[in-house]
Amino acid sequence: MESVVEATKLTVYIGDSFRYRHRPLYRAVVEMLHDEGIAGATVIHGIEGYGGDKQIHTARILDLSSDLPLVIIAIDRKEKIEAVLPKLDEMMEKGVVTMEGVRVAFSRPASI
Repeated sequence: MESVVEATKLTVYIGDSFRYRHRPLYRAVVEMLHDEGIAGATVIHGIEGYGGDKQIHTARILDLSSDLPLVIIAIDRKEKIEAVLPKLDEMMEKGVVTMEGVRVAFSRPASI
C-alpha cells in the first residue's frame, strides 16, 4: 500500500441557479479547477438545503425548487488549492467556500 499523503479538501457550497458569465457557476468552477491542474473535483447535487437567504430549497415533488443545493469538492496539495482561491473568489457572488486538511490513503491513478 502506498504511503498516506497530506492534502487539502476544497468544498464550495452554491445553488443550481448561480451563474458566472451567463453559465452555470458549477460548470465554470469545475472547468477552472481542471484548467489549473487540480487533481480532481466532483459536483454533488443536493435534494434539500438552504443558504444565506434562509429559504429552504427542496426536490420534494410538491415543493419542487429550481435552486437546489450543489456542493463542489476538490482535493489536491495545499499550495495548489490555495492558488485557485483568488480565481474562485472572483467567480462567486454568493456561496460558501471551506478548506480542510485531509489524509489521502491512496489515489489511483496517483494524482496528488
